[in-house]
Amino acid sequence: MKLLMINPNISDSVSELIRAEAQRSASPGTEIEVLTAPFGVAYIETRFESLIGAYATAQLAAEHHARYDAVVVAAFGDPGLGGLREALPVPVTGLTEAALASAHLLGHRISIIAISQRIQAWYREVVDSYGMGSRLASIRALDRPLSSIGGVQDEHAQALKALAERAVDEDGAEVIVLAGAPLAGLARSLKGQLPVPVVDGVSSAVRHAESLVALQPGAARRGSFSAPPVKPNRGLTPAMQALLDPGQRAQAN
Repeated sequence: MKLLMINPNISDSVSELIRAEAQRSASPGTEIEVLTAPFGVAYIETRFESLIGAYATAQLAAEHHARYDAVVVAAFGDPGLGGLREALPVPVTGLTEAALASAHLLGHRISIIAISQRIQAWYREVVDSYGMGSRLASIRALDRPLSSIGGVQDEHAQALKALAERAVDEDGAEVIVLAGAPLAGLARSLKGQLPVPVVDGVSSAVRHAESLVALQPGAARRGSFSAPPVKPNRGLTPAMQALLDPGQRAQAN
């Protein structure tokens, strides 16, 4: 099994965190490749930055998906996930969707621990879009400058742990989700140190992607996640054009 994980941000240091945790989490025999966005921002906090990351992710997915059994949008907030699910002939999931799916099996009240205050409104909208808003106990986030996005865990591990403890004590959280690729692997480090289960988006996405491939559920041929309708287009890369060509999509299937 081959999984393609796309980091919608330009931070190579974060891609390394994703790769390390994905390889630790994958089943024996699963091959992982992580690609980094060729343009965009260091890390996504806003709706507009998510829009940029979604296009970068779509471009990489269009170019490389044919060699893989599933694709993972490897950023919390899942930029572009819904569109990729329409266009790609392989299963697609993302860190938020997969983390929420894991948390759903572990408890009712879910709290998300994030790396910045600005990110909270967008995360809340994403959780709502997955129908999990009523399960969200809280979103708690760091309120301090980030000197290095790849070093957030090392620099702020204790503060992140304290936020999780407050989510349990004050918000009634029954499951903690550590949000974002910069926190990949932190749940593993905190194992046993918090009084409720802790979920990591990268490890969840890898395992759920493996399950989707193994289940072989088939692709949508009808409904809102069927392939986009044929229409004239302009200015797209050949790979993006191919995704919009139903003949080439059928060949990929």
